[in-house]
Amino acid sequence: MSSDMEKYYRENGRKVFLYLMTLCGNADTAEELTQETFYRALRSVNKYKGESSVYTWLCGIARNAWLEELRKRTRHKGEELSELTEDNALRPDEAAESSDSRLRLLKKVHSLPETEKELILLRASQELSFREIGEIFGKSENWARVTYYRAKQKLM
Repeated sequence: MSSDMEKYYRENGRKVFLYLMTLCGNADTAEELTQETFYRALRSVNKYKGESSVYTWLCGIARNAWLEELRKRTRHKGEELSELTEDNALRPDEAAESSDSRLRLLKKVHSLPETEKELILLRASQELSFREIGEIFGKSENWARVTYYRAKQKLM
């Protein structure tokens, strides 16, 4: 089974890392959570039934690892959820108007409730289908579509 996990890591490791980056906005945290994701996947690979893609399965594990990390941080440090997800480091090229508008949009996205934020980021940055998003959340494809639409309306 370890050869399966090596294959899963080669094929999906970078994508899982990028998914986690969209959630936490910090490369070190995303790297740690990616390692934790594959560790958890290795421990539970026998539970993977193949009902969804390997990537969708791994994203579900990664999402749970991120939510657990958020709970730990808020419980131990008393930080606000928005402080954990915002990336305040400004780059010099962000002075351009297009970067400013992108930054404003990202701030709006990060101000959404956690579920809606994740859904928007999964759809926009990972280009997952509504079916795959529904699988990650343990909900239906229709739920993903409706929730995405409502979140998009909030952003407008």
